[in-house]
This record gives sequence, structure tokens and C-alpha cells, in this order.
Amino acid sequence: MSRTILTVDDSASIRQMVKLTLTSGGYTVLQAVDGLDGLAQARGVRADLVITDLNMPGLNGLGLIRELRKLSSYVGVPIIFLTTESDAELKKQAKAAGATGWIAKPFQQDQLLAAVRRVLGS
Repeated sequence: MSRTILTVDDSASIRQMVKLTLTSGGYTVLQAVDGLDGLAQARGVRADLVITDLNMPGLNGLGLIRELRKLSSYVGVPIIFLTTESDAELKKQAKAAGATGWIAKPFQQDQLLAAVRRVLGS
């Protein structure tokens, strides 16, 4: 059975690149255009993993993580930040909010797949 990954990013090109990478690894990918869209989708479908950008309009990645962690169905779901940000304080805030990991953009496809396999235990 394929694992489902929800990707949340306001950049269409990043969403496409992430989707291509993940589908090549055998994953089913749901896409959201920002944090509000991601939260709405998460309320409708439980993903096995969420990959989110930090800087997005409406609801940013930190806000999304905080909201996801309030949902009983997302308490133990891994969440990875995929962002251009590398500030230590932001990483600390992300971890406190409930992020599982952090990958810097631009990313290498094999790096992303390895991180996904690691957090999903596959």
C-alpha cells in the first residue's frame, strides 16, 4: 500500500519538483498551495507525512504545524520543513511546534527521498 504525503508550498515549481521526486519513490502525493489549503486538506484526509514550506501567505508553516498538532489524527504524523530558511532560532521554533525534520532548499532528490524513508520507517 502506498504511503500518502501532503506537500504544502506556495511555489508551483517547488510543488511540482517535490511531487515528481516523491512519486518516483512510489508515494501518493497530495498538494496544497498554502497553509490554509494544507490544513483544509489535512482535515479531510490523513496523510502519513506532511512536507511544508515555512514562508507562505495566509498561514505559514509554523502556524500550519501548530494547527496540525491540535488534530488528533496528526499527533504522531511526521512533519518536515522544506525551506530556504536556515536560522537556528527558526529551527528551534519549528521543533517546539512539532516539526520532525528540516531540509534546506534547493534540495537534492535523493536527499529528500532518504529523509522521507527515514521518518516513515520505510
